[in-house]
Amino acid sequence: MSPAQQAAFHAGSGVTPATLLAGIASVVMLLAFIWAAWVVLGAFRAWQDGRGVLLDVLWSALRACIVLMVLGFYLR
Repeated sequence: MSPAQQAAFHAGSGVTPATLLAGIASVVMLLAFIWAAWVVLGAFRAWQDGRGVLLDVLWSALRACIVLMVLGFYLR
């Protein structure tokens, strides 16, 4: 954005564009962490109930961590 556009955005919204982008990225990462915890806990409960093996829990945790790393790389 040009300096005039940034000034207009700041005057209209009360925050800078960089602050807004950081806030949006933070919300997306928070939702991704909640999703990863839900995936891992679901796999752990399935293993606890005898519907899966420990390798399923580890594989689910690994996949969730990979998704978090890729998302963190793109949102930084």
